[in-house]
Amino acid sequence: MIKNLFGLTLALLVLSGCSSLPSDNPSELVGYKQSGKASFYAMKYQSRTTANGERFDQGKLTAAHRELPFGTKVKVTNPENGKSVVVRINDRGPFIRGRIIDLSRTGFSAIGNLNDGVIPVTIEVVN
Repeated sequence: MIKNLFGLTLALLVLSGCSSLPSDNPSELVGYKQSGKASFYAMKYQSRTTANGERFDQGKLTAAHRELPFGTKVKVTNPENGKSVVVRINDRGPFIRGRIIDLSRTGFSAIGNLNDGVIPVTIEVVN
């Protein structure tokens, strides 16, 4: 019994340490930064339901991130041209290694060329 209790306690401690974000509250995450690659949603996702329950709209400034809370506003900057856009997190993803954010087409085109498909970015929580 003690051995099982120890194992359960250890597992809970390990799992609780897996989150790389300091908080689940967007206002407490202001200033959090991350660098990596950004991509954009394919047209087939237009009007589909996002992870937060709203309909996806390519024309809105929204994005998917694996961990940031829904509603978090993020400034996405393309370091190659200095252009930035602020988007709201409303979905989960991307699920491709090396990519940190999936943008709507409108968001992506504000900072990069859609023909590039994937661009380097830095993201920073701003709300």
